[in-house]
Amino acid sequence: MTSKNKVVIRIAGNDYTLVGVESDEYMQKVGLYIDKKMNEILFRNNRLSTSLAAVLTALNVADDYFKSRENEALMSKEKEAMRLELERIRSENIQLKEENTALSAKNTSLQLELAKREAELGEVRNSIDKGNKSNKTIVSKPMIGYDM
Repeated sequence: MTSKNKVVIRIAGNDYTLVGVESDEYMQKVGLYIDKKMNEILFRNNRLSTSLAAVLTALNVADDYFKSRENEALMSKEKEAMRLELERIRSENIQLKEENTALSAKNTSLQLELAKREAELGEVRNSIDKGNKSNKTIVSKPMIGYDM
């Protein structure tokens, strides 16, 4: 069985005894929050009765609560949108990695093909050079000449 804690808190100058399963620190924190809210209301209008100030404090706390819940819902929607965007980006990243791998393989293949073609071109140039050397005519001065 859960043990109950007993705490005395002061709200708007009155002492109240709280009993609950929450920690003493937590109950003190809640009491201080309510005391602060109620004192703010009483400071703005010191002619309010304690009961009217308590009702206005409850309304302000409820307002804080509903705004907090609305903010939580908005953040939850934003979180879901971000999760979907992250999922899309991860998927795109995987796709880009696959494309990169394929392009890398194609690049390697094209580099090998280029090296083969350059080697073939070198062989053709060597053949042409050899052919040109063997087909060169040696022009010499004639030994005998005649004038006309």
